[in-house]
Amino acid sequence: MQTINIRGIHLRAHHGCLEEEAKIGGDYVVNVILKGDFSVAAKSDKLSDAADYVMVYDIVKREMKIRSHLIEHVAERIAKHLKDTFTGVQHLSVEVIKKKPPMNGNVDEVSVVIEK
Repeated sequence: MQTINIRGIHLRAHHGCLEEEAKIGGDYVVNVILKGDFSVAAKSDKLSDAADYVMVYDIVKREMKIRSHLIEHVAERIAKHLKDTFTGVQHLSVEVIKKKPPMNGNVDEVSVVIEK
């Protein structure tokens, strides 16, 4: 089994329970881990045999544009969409990080990890 890590997908999105978050938005980082048998791509050197990173990015970007109150919800949507798209992936992990969440305290980030 091989692992593909796609780290640091930086996006601006409008997730959160507060009305201000819907209007102003916030900064997010998404990390994706795909695990599976990628030996065909390793041998063929053809993009058509691989888990296309551009497609992963596009899926993450598309799902992050859909407003959710909870980052758990958006992470689940991203994971499901990736699993449905890349059928050869045996295990995947999606981490959604919310930078500077509006809390009554000084917190750099909160994150959720969904595994499928």
